[in-house]
Amino acid sequence: MSLDHLLQTNPRTTPAAVGSFHPVRVIAVTGGKGGVGKTNLSVNLASALAAMGKRTLLMDADLGLANVDVLLGLSPRFTLADLVAGRCQLDEVIVEGPDGLLVVPASSGFRHMAELSPAEHIGLVNVFSELQRALDVMIVDTAAGITDSVLTFCQAAQDTLVVVCDEPASITDAYALIKVLSRERGVDRVHVVANMVRDPNEGRRLYEKLARVCERFLGDVALHYLGAVPQDDWLRRAVQRQQPVVKAYPGSPSARAINEISRIAARWQPPTGARGNVEFFVERLISARSMAI
Repeated sequence: MSLDHLLQTNPRTTPAAVGSFHPVRVIAVTGGKGGVGKTNLSVNLASALAAMGKRTLLMDADLGLANVDVLLGLSPRFTLADLVAGRCQLDEVIVEGPDGLLVVPASSGFRHMAELSPAEHIGLVNVFSELQRALDVMIVDTAAGITDSVLTFCQAAQDTLVVVCDEPASITDAYALIKVLSRERGVDRVHVVANMVRDPNEGRRLYEKLARVCERFLGDVALHYLGAVPQDDWLRRAVQRQQPVVKAYPGSPSARAINEISRIAARWQPPTGARGNVEFFVERLISARSMAI
């Protein structure tokens, strides 16, 4: 399988058209292990940003076991598997969710999607440069672990958000992920969200536990605590309704916590230029850098 067809210039895309859009802040949401609630956080973070008026795109980057579309109750015609196979363009994959949220769905149960090569992961990142949409932020819901897809999508984002919960394996695996991102991909700043906590103090303790280990063994990595999302039965009910909890139950504890995290992320400024490695929307970044000179 090859992504060569994705890397060819789309006849509908011109440098002038790409340059007319400002840079997009890309946030990769990930976790060292599965089961920490990163997809729920991704969906609700994107939904909250869209409700604030941010032009938001949510990419399901768990290529082999995707479920963003399920959590939002969407029925996409195409997925990233169709894009990789050359059956559609990226713009045709995008479906619209609540409050104008744009969603790039992936496929579930397609083993070949989980086994794409490193070059093909970079091809998926690069194809976003031809997207003709005005955007403010993109949330990338990665798979769990330290696979190449996770590392590449985190490297290609401006911000990496690691989700942890109160399990020893969650902290251990989060540290392993941060270590690999730092040493192999040059990611030196990581945001942390503690999920499914019993109280705010537990969230802070989880962060401090991870921060101590990183400070001891990874002195060049800066960790930032974004907050904690409580264990909340309303979140489970929202999942059953296939709706974000921030929409279905906006007064619930989990919705209030996620909205606060979203308000912090909404204040992050768009990037001012390309960093010189693999990045989403790189043409827009290059354009921004050239205009600033």
